[in-house]
Parts: sequence; C-alpha cells; structure tokens
Amino acid sequence: MMQTWFESKVKYMKVSESGSETMVTENFLLDAVSYTDAETRIIRQMQQMVRGGEFQIVDIKKSRIAEVFPFENGEWWFKAAINLVTIDEDAGKEKKIKTNYLIMADDIKEALTRLDESLEYLVIPFVVTSLAVSPIVDVFPYNPEEAQIPDGYVPVAEVEEKKNPIFTDGINPYAEDEQDSAPIEEQTEELAEEETEVAEAPDETEDSAEEKPEE
Repeated sequence: MMQTWFESKVKYMKVSESGSETMVTENFLLDAVSYTDAETRIIRQMQQMVRGGEFQIVDIKKSRIAEVFPFENGEWWFKAAINLVTIDEDAGKEKKIKTNYLIMADDIKEALTRLDESLEYLVIPFVVTSLAVSPIVDVFPYNPEEAQIPDGYVPVAEVEEKKNPIFTDGINPYAEDEQDSAPIEEQTEELAEEETEVAEAPDETEDSAEEKPEE
C-alpha cells in the first residue's frame, strides 16, 4: 500500500534536560490514511510527549516526502531531493522526476552514504540535487491499531479495484435474480401467445360435432 505522509506543526511547552520550560513549535511527520486520521494520531502522540501539558496543532498538510529511511542511530533527520532520470520516448529526450526522501543520520556525509544504500533498489539513474537537515524532529510510522478511519470512508485504491463500487464487496447481489428473471419474461410471452391462439380457435360444442354414422 502506498504511504501518505502528513506533516504536522505543533506548538507546546517543552522541558529541556536542565529542567527549564520553553515554548517551541516543532514539525512532526506521520503516515496516515486521511487528514482526520493524521490529526487524531498527532493528538495522541503529543498527549504522551507533553504529559498532560497544553499544546496547539498549528498546521497539518500533506508532505512531499515519498519515503522515509529510519536507522537505529542518528541524531538528525535529513531531507534529500533527487532527480530520477528517465527517457521521454515521445519527445526523444531525457526527463527528470523530482523526488524527496527523509534519512536519519548524525551528519551530512553519513546521510549521503545511507541515501545511496537505501536507493540501491532503483534501476534508473538519479542525481542528488540537495541534502540538508530537515525541520522535522520526529517521525511516526503508520500503525493500523491507532488509525481512526471515519465512518463511510473507503480508500481510493479499494474503490478502483471494485467493478461496481455501489455494492460493498463489488458484487451485485441481485445478479442471480436478474438471470432468473429472463426465463420468467419468456414464459410470460409464451403464455400470452397461447392465450391468443385459444381465443382465435373455434369452440367445439355438441351441436357442431359431426355425428358418426350408425353401423
């Protein structure tokens, strides 16, 4: 499933290592299925971090980060922008697609090394155009148990897969009934034709019947 990253900016009272309190505004990145899900999850995360203190969600927006590369150690999150080099067959020239990544590292040199290692799966060449420390201080990956999907919300991917999105499972429960209805209509037409033939045929009575000659 393709990830959708949301960037949330939160203002809160942060306690430093020395014990002093300072009002800060920090950016967080989280994977969610919708804006409602993202807002619910960041509120839960901040309630655990602030521990009963007050905080304010300043902004929530979709991020342009395509993928996140976390590591066991690393002090900073670095944002890398790369250009994927492809060939436009119609125009007959190179085409560059810009993509953004987030990498955890201690310094820019380590970030570049980890970026190269993480992108080894790419089969097309790329060029790193920028690499710098990101304002994002923490990343919260998607957790299905914490997801808050609104009632009636259906992911776009599921809707596209269904042949008939009107029905819950994509299958028309009345399909069999429709198939059975065809013979009934045919029977109705045949019955109507029989009634017409009966109406046109002369009635046989005792008077109209021919008497058989006596032997």
